[in-house]
Amino acid sequence: MRIIDSIPHPSISISIFQMNDKFIVKFEAGPMEQAFKFYTEEVKSVEALKQLVNDSFIETVRLRFNDMFRQMKEAQV
Repeated sequence: MRIIDSIPHPSISISIFQMNDKFIVKFEAGPMEQAFKFYTEEVKSVEALKQLVNDSFIETVRLRFNDMFRQMKEAQV
């Protein structure tokens, strides 16, 4: 797996990897991460992938991170 690009964002690290027949988009925020796999036969290029991972997609990921963080904190009580 090798990193091939990134998507700038002020509070989330977004990296794009390529491995075999997949693009993997990894989001990292603090101690948490989320990863999404897209097959290269369905998403033909990195530019097409960046169009899929738009502001709405990223906002949904950010909200999920908030839920994940809350769950982690509740588990530590």
